[in-house]
Amino acid sequence: MKKRFSGLLAFLLVLALFAQSAIPVSATETAENYEVIELETNRTLLSLTETRTVEVMADFGGNVDFSQLEFLFGGKSLSEWKKWSGGTSYNGDPFITVIEEPHFVDGTTTIKATLEFDLLYDRDNLSNRTIRTQYQQFIGDYELALVDKASKKKAVQTVELNVYDQFHFYEELKPTIDSVFEEAEETNDRYLEYQSFGKSVEGRDLHFVVLAKDKEAVDKYLNETLPTALEDPESLLEKLEDGEMGDYQVPVWINNIHPDEVEGVDAQVELFKKFALEDEITFNTIENKQEKAVTLNVDDVLDDVIFLYMFTNNPDGRVANTRANANGFDLNRDNHYQTQIETQEVTQEIAKWTPLSFLDMHGYVGGFLIEPTTPPHNPNFEYDLLYGNMIEQAHAMGDAGISNSAYDSYEIPALDYGDGWDDMTPAYTAMYAMLHGSLGHTIETPALSQNGYDAMYATGLGATLYVTENKDELYKNQLEIFKRGVNGEDNRAVDEYFVNASGESIGRTRGENENFFPEYYVIPVHEKGQKNPLEATKMVEYLLRNGVKVEQTTKTAKVNGTAYPKGTYIVPMNQAKRGLANAMLYKGDDVSDWGAMYDPIVVNFSDLRGFDLDEVREENAFAKVTKEVDSVTLPTGDVVGKAPKQILSNTNNDTVKLINELLKDGKVVEKAMETKGKVNKGDYIVNTKDLVQYEDFYYEASSAGTTQNIKTEKLTLPKVAVTGSAQLKFSLKELGFELVNSTEDADVVVSDGSSFDVNSLDGKAYVGIGVYALNAVKNSEVLGEGYSFDYTSPGHEGLLKANVNDHILTSGYEKNELLYTTNGAWITSVPKDAQVLATVSNSDDFYVAGWWPGHDAARGQTLAFTQNLEDSNITLFANDLAFRAHTQSSYRLLANSIFASVGSEVAKKGKGSVKDKSSKQNNKVEKSFLEKGRDRE
Repeated sequence: MKKRFSGLLAFLLVLALFAQSAIPVSATETAENYEVIELETNRTLLSLTETRTVEVMADFGGNVDFSQLEFLFGGKSLSEWKKWSGGTSYNGDPFITVIEEPHFVDGTTTIKATLEFDLLYDRDNLSNRTIRTQYQQFIGDYELALVDKASKKKAVQTVELNVYDQFHFYEELKPTIDSVFEEAEETNDRYLEYQSFGKSVEGRDLHFVVLAKDKEAVDKYLNETLPTALEDPESLLEKLEDGEMGDYQVPVWINNIHPDEVEGVDAQVELFKKFALEDEITFNTIENKQEKAVTLNVDDVLDDVIFLYMFTNNPDGRVANTRANANGFDLNRDNHYQTQIETQEVTQEIAKWTPLSFLDMHGYVGGFLIEPTTPPHNPNFEYDLLYGNMIEQAHAMGDAGISNSAYDSYEIPALDYGDGWDDMTPAYTAMYAMLHGSLGHTIETPALSQNGYDAMYATGLGATLYVTENKDELYKNQLEIFKRGVNGEDNRAVDEYFVNASGESIGRTRGENENFFPEYYVIPVHEKGQKNPLEATKMVEYLLRNGVKVEQTTKTAKVNGTAYPKGTYIVPMNQAKRGLANAMLYKGDDVSDWGAMYDPIVVNFSDLRGFDLDEVREENAFAKVTKEVDSVTLPTGDVVGKAPKQILSNTNNDTVKLINELLKDGKVVEKAMETKGKVNKGDYIVNTKDLVQYEDFYYEASSAGTTQNIKTEKLTLPKVAVTGSAQLKFSLKELGFELVNSTEDADVVVSDGSSFDVNSLDGKAYVGIGVYALNAVKNSEVLGEGYSFDYTSPGHEGLLKANVNDHILTSGYEKNELLYTTNGAWITSVPKDAQVLATVSNSDDFYVAGWWPGHDAARGQTLAFTQNLEDSNITLFANDLAFRAHTQSSYRLLANSIFASVGSEVAKKGKGSVKDKSSKQNNKVEKSFLEKGRDRE
């Protein structure tokens, strides 16, 4: 049974909602002592997105005074049910009307009437974001009643009100899955397997179902076909050419990642039911411009396909009816960064299965949209082997979608758009799947409605039909992708698909190299050759989780004059998944000539996570000196010697976590304010006896007999208030800082938003990040006319060469660094007494990668500065320090700034007042610039 609200709960919920709109309570709702009889209805399922009429009949057993009859719905008079009138108010036109008054039927005592349930929101499309947060309150079971007040009789029927007929709450998914399993067991011998990939942030299961003809088909694919495809694709290609492939199946993965785009979940449930239980499925499509019916024989389909249903990547979002997960992250921007547990679990399974076809179900844009995309395309795709088939499959899905819904057209961005809907970033689930050789489609239904659901369901059928009719050709192309990787081939056939904004083919950016891909990536892990062994090892862990082959040297290997010691990690690029590895490890491309881009494109784990990585282009450089690895152990720190104190280098984020843990536990932590001997400015000094208790943290330690001659500051645990993005708050939690809800309780306020209250700064520090914070401080006038900034457009991004000045806030960083921004901003002047922390390089090649039209204006400009005021401190960064939790190499700039807030330089200032404050209101930079392009749901 479906888990729905009981009539009482539905009544209470609706009553509470209507109470907010000052709607009176019905005097007839207290009818619990009435005699209950049956109310017959012609339907029991009502919709928020379709107007429906309900014919009702009841026999009260005699003459009835019609003036004493009253209809109730959910215990309320019909007059109290009003349509939405905006915001959270429901006081518009009637939602339910009596269109045929009660009357006797053919001289009997049976009474008949007709009700019309109109559109509660006066529209059949509930994709409006305000409505999206409200409509689910009305979903549930209700008591529909016709009450005779004279005879004290009540004719009742339970009816269901839903947004469209097939909607499921998250709590209903597993019971529905279980019921399908039970029915299938009784009716057929198809193979069904349920898995939970793990738990969401809030502990909910990530439901996943495998549907195949039998278990042997699954085992053969995972244990024989796929391993051979990845290791020796040429052998399978030969079998396909010779017609000797025999019986084989390919995976079709159906996905949803934005759970408030609800059809993507429910269409999957229906597709799962149909393919698990039915013998045949008939639907309409288009052939030769004419609509026609086609029938899928399910057993024949399962001879070709293994279905994989990932009902939603974001269970918490399905419960909360939000796009983001419980940490505030849009998971469809995290498939490459993988900072969230949900994306880590799902992408690992995508890598495991390597599906041939991948459908990611979304909503809601202006048209019925099915990818492939506009350029620019990510150069790590073998686009010539993907594009043609993706276009054909998009047409197959679109034809089915419009033939089984009221839509009469669909859009394919690659054919219908010029730019602004690209696949340059592998952030999106479908684009991530393309790096595994999948035909990856994002599908957008234009409406949250029954119609939108019908179209989405049909796309799944159209995609299935296309795969079954073209399986050999599709699989051949996927094998060709793997073959290119295994053979290290950079085929020039891809070049025509990589174009500039003028439409000219520019191919992959190879520079002076013959091959776009290197022969190897080398990831040192020894401290002498690696600035961050922890992040380097985490990268290896990431690659393994994503299906990339990684090896480790068994002895010292010397390549191009560099000696790599035993234990160095090697990523050989002659492998099937080389495109995925390169997409995460290469520097990136400059696509600033394009007028519109959908989302930031720089991935570059090495520079944004902050570890050393070498590119090797010598063939067989590591031949016979490596072994394959299948797991890694993350390094931890060790106490050095028996000295009473340890010096911890300020070189990695785990050390920051450790410092915060020590401070929470009341341990003494000092910070070096100068460089002297083996102590560097910004290093942490702790007691050896305290440190030995923390075995699970990574740190780089050296012994210190005494630090009496070194200038230090004793740290206390900072209390941090965050204003702005949920991602910034997440990053600070990851660093172990103690977050407080009120700026009044904070030692430091950290913000990447436009909120800035100069009057709350007394005795505190403020760390502002990005263009909105720059603008808020500028408008406050607290820094006077000496401070100004400029920007092109928020959302412009770039990986920049930067010059970092020697300062306690930049401790742990080198003089020349690569820093990242998605703010399109720079600082043009700083106050007289300010200290500049970092500037953009003035070199011609300062801009490394990204999309930033007009970036040349930032050359040589200031990126960050700090300014002490009489009783507070303001530090401003034009670049990003915690963008989507990926720019972890910049976290320590944030940590240094926070720890300085409880050091003597600020703490001694006390609680005075900030002089010459201005009460001028902030004139926010319009966020519409940031939310650029179409809303790729």
